[in-house]
Amino acid sequence: MDISRNPAGLVRLWGGLAALNGLIAVGAGAWAAHGLYAEDAAQLATFHVAVRYQMWHALALLAVAALTGVYGASRLLSITGLGFSAGIALFCGSLYTIVLTSDPTLGAAAPAGGMLLMAGWLSLIIWAISGRTISKGS
Repeated sequence: MDISRNPAGLVRLWGGLAALNGLIAVGAGAWAAHGLYAEDAAQLATFHVAVRYQMWHALALLAVAALTGVYGASRLLSITGLGFSAGIALFCGSLYTIVLTSDPTLGAAAPAGGMLLMAGWLSLIIWAISGRTISKGS
């Protein structure tokens, strides 16, 4: 089955990724509040930035799932979901890695992740303006 044209499958995919990222963000935030040893306040602040971005984009993925469920499968919504998912992995993952290893050179993927997050938002804007879905011929 081609999941790209199956709204129910995409709703489960984006909803599942949203739930997974929400779970990780809550767990990481709790660990940061109660168990993370950071060398300085800046490291702790960096970790909290990653948690916040992960949670906000988990909620954005949930919105992608809901929009797919209501309006049907769309290439632009799929690009949005992919941008958010890859952006979370690269941006938040890089920030977590910087703090956990105390090695800022491991955060090189953060800018690419940030660009993917922005690309996700841009594709959502284009989707909202165009109103096109696969069922309408996009």
